[in-house]
Amino acid sequence: MNFLLWLLILSFFTMSFIALVYPVLPSITGVWAGFLLYHFGVNSNNLTSFFWIIMGLFTLILLFADIFSSSLSVEKYGGSQLGKQVAGVSVVVGSFVYPPIGIIVLPFLAVFLAEWSQKRSLRESWNAALGSLVGFLRGQMATAVIQLLMIIWFFFTIWF
Repeated sequence: MNFLLWLLILSFFTMSFIALVYPVLPSITGVWAGFLLYHFGVNSNNLTSFFWIIMGLFTLILLFADIFSSSLSVEKYGGSQLGKQVAGVSVVVGSFVYPPIGIIVLPFLAVFLAEWSQKRSLRESWNAALGSLVGFLRGQMATAVIQLLMIIWFFFTIWF
């Protein structure tokens, strides 16, 4: 029975990284599913309150990372306030539109059109849209690193 639980835990952790590329559910869901399965199925004594608090803080960081990463990158690439807002909203909406294409293409197109509708040049609009793409990719890389740290911390906590 323990073998099957561990297989499921490792599958959830793996799914969390797959979800970075194919975001049907937030990738952090897989990490938490693994933690909770371990806690309720394997050993409820190893994961301390400190562990849960730190994992909660990491989760909050991750939930806002995608939205703010795209928005800040749009600004860095010369986008307007409207472009920043459109980037944040379109990342959320894009995750429900034919993942992974929707979460990459929709913010790019939405920011481009938002900037262009404000009578900005094609180059300025393109740069702002490119900023949304760069921000998204940076956010995904940061998410992968933080998830990996969370999983490493999990194994460190249960082994030592």
